[in-house]
Amino acid sequence: MDATLDDLEASAAAVPDRRWPVAAILALALGGFGIGTTEFVTMGLLPDIATAMKVSEPTAGHIVSAYALGVVVGAPVIAALCARVPRKRLLMILMAAFALGNAASVVAPTFATLTVARFVSGLPHGAYFGVASLAAASLAPVGQRAKAVAAVMLGLSAANVVGVPAATWLGQNLGWRDAFIVVAVIGAATVAAIARFVPELHGVRMTDPRTELTALRRPQVLLTLLVGAVGFGGMFAVYTYITTTLTDVAGLQVGLVPLVLMLFGLGMIAGNIIGGVLADRGVDRAVFASMLSMVVILAGFVAAAHNPYTAAIGAFLVGASGASLAPALQTRLMDVAHDAQTLAAALNHAALNIANASGAWLGGLVIAAGLGYTAPAAVGAGLAVLGVALFAVTVLAARHRPQG
Repeated sequence: MDATLDDLEASAAAVPDRRWPVAAILALALGGFGIGTTEFVTMGLLPDIATAMKVSEPTAGHIVSAYALGVVVGAPVIAALCARVPRKRLLMILMAAFALGNAASVVAPTFATLTVARFVSGLPHGAYFGVASLAAASLAPVGQRAKAVAAVMLGLSAANVVGVPAATWLGQNLGWRDAFIVVAVIGAATVAAIARFVPELHGVRMTDPRTELTALRRPQVLLTLLVGAVGFGGMFAVYTYITTTLTDVAGLQVGLVPLVLMLFGLGMIAGNIIGGVLADRGVDRAVFASMLSMVVILAGFVAAAHNPYTAAIGAFLVGASGASLAPALQTRLMDVAHDAQTLAAALNHAALNIANASGAWLGGLVIAAGLGYTAPAAVGAGLAVLGVALFAVTVLAARHRPQG
């Protein structure tokens, strides 16, 4: 049976001078950095990929959805089937598979094969973040598990400051395939870093597929996943088409797009840190605060997108509001899953990538309908409103029927 979070907290409390395992956390975050780079650089290079593969930009957006679908499929399957694999070894296997999937993207000869390669690249994503989050929580000092989860997620956010702008610049100037070469190298480096710096994770015990699958019978797990799958879609609806929005609507020069992508990433870092702090003070309040901020910011981006300066500020705020939600949702799932933490934690990223896929699809749908490149932000605000409503139902259900 998996150790519960209370067990992890008690274990940490038994060692009063326990300090942050900085090297181990950085190794885990490096994997998030690689994952974030490959997930978001595709959006920044979408016009280049569309041109090279001779498809329309909305059609090219299908590779974003393919990656997200890989996450959705891979997270529950890998988390359940690999329940008995030692967690450190599993983290290394997942990142090795991630590196190979991105290498396949480099050599994909057609749009169809590229779509398949992106699907394969997404398979390890959710399971990696799920196991890495539990690993970080088990290694962190007492009372700071949400900050530890946020620290792992920080790699994902940092990718948008360094990895995505650098890979976007590389892809625009040398060819989009070169961006995925960089990602494959980061994946290989993560395997080496985990092997060197992450200890054997005895605090995250192995379970079995049957135990992990009990997460799917817990209403609070399912409702929390639904909140993420719906409410998080707004950020992706905007970000998938951000390059064309900035150039065609805001009037920004294409060479300045990586700078705005960097601002988006800085917003994610700020939001991630704030989200971790808020979640340690109260998980449910943190979710509500993040979701409500998304409603306001996405609605405001509809107008902000028409000016290069306000569009840049809006991109920062969209990234901040979206990233602030992730640590709170991840921590809440770890709380309500009890002894099925691995599957629940992995499913969080499946849910967020359902949001990724649906956001990209809905954004492309309203653009294709002729409503313009600001329409995805309006759709995103609506999704965030629905997410707030769903979470209100979730909290009320927990109060009336708490899980045991």
